[in-house]
Amino acid sequence: MKNTSSQRLSCLSKGAPIAFLIALSIGVATAQDYPAKSVRIVVPSSPGGGTDILARQIATKLTERWGVSVIVDNRPGAGQMIGLELTAKAPADGYTLALAATPLAVNSALYKKVPYDPINDFAAITQVAAMPNILVAHPALPARTVKQLLALAKARPGELAYSSSGFGTGPHLSMELFSSMGGVKIEHVPYKGTNPAMMDTISGQVQMLMSTLLPPLPHMKTGRLHALGVTSAKRLASLPDVPTLAEGGVPGYEVVGWYGMVAPANTPRPVITKLHKEIASILTAPESREKLAADGAEAVGSTPEEFAAFLKLEIAKWTKVVKVARLPME
Repeated sequence: MKNTSSQRLSCLSKGAPIAFLIALSIGVATAQDYPAKSVRIVVPSSPGGGTDILARQIATKLTERWGVSVIVDNRPGAGQMIGLELTAKAPADGYTLALAATPLAVNSALYKKVPYDPINDFAAITQVAAMPNILVAHPALPARTVKQLLALAKARPGELAYSSSGFGTGPHLSMELFSSMGGVKIEHVPYKGTNPAMMDTISGQVQMLMSTLLPPLPHMKTGRLHALGVTSAKRLASLPDVPTLAEGGVPGYEVVGWYGMVAPANTPRPVITKLHKEIASILTAPESREKLAADGAEAVGSTPEEFAAFLKLEIAKWTKVVKVARLPME
């Protein structure tokens, strides 16, 4: 006897829980089997920068835990959009991740054409760390303090320049906000990454560098770079003699950069959960916390939901900063 329409609907209804259980079991299996091959962490900046250094630390720990190679793939350029686009368009299987930074939240305010949506094209995994930037100078710059720098910039408008890891990066916006709040004009010389920007500052081709904290530290110790100030609201325990830019002469100034791990949108939730658990475990280990603290950073390890909410707040914040600084859209 043929099934009636109601009988067919009843069968479909009864089958629905089975389909759900099958899908659930596939998800669980995906998480249990993951990773079954090498995992790539895309760093959308050049080797030697803060993002690169942190990504390699995480990659090393994950390789030790999983027994599977976790490699860092540097893809610098276009305000980090080259590497971020590559990640957004990669297969959503957990084998391509990206260690993103502030530009993920900024680029839509700075560029007319952004090849991805910062919210809808990525799956948030965790905010990895928070870290202030630092303003350093070549020893030949006749300014040893922030107040001296502001006075020099006002006396010689347009003559001073600073380098950064690129247009629209966290260090670039940090310096633009500093210049705006300090009432000075300091020319921006963008590079494709922190390392080349730092090398030209060390050689004296550019007078100053605004950078993430990690790269210039060794050169500060050797005297090849002089620290003017950090962008955080309070001095760092690891650099107690370096004042904040706020106390140095720009009251109310504060910028804290961040790093966060993302994957392509629609990456299976069990894989995202496993990645968050593993990375957060690495970050909360005493060894990692102490190392990050020594470098002036704070380990975070937030949940995917917390990081997604944080990213939305960062987009709103930096869009406002771009407007206040009157940066041209490219």
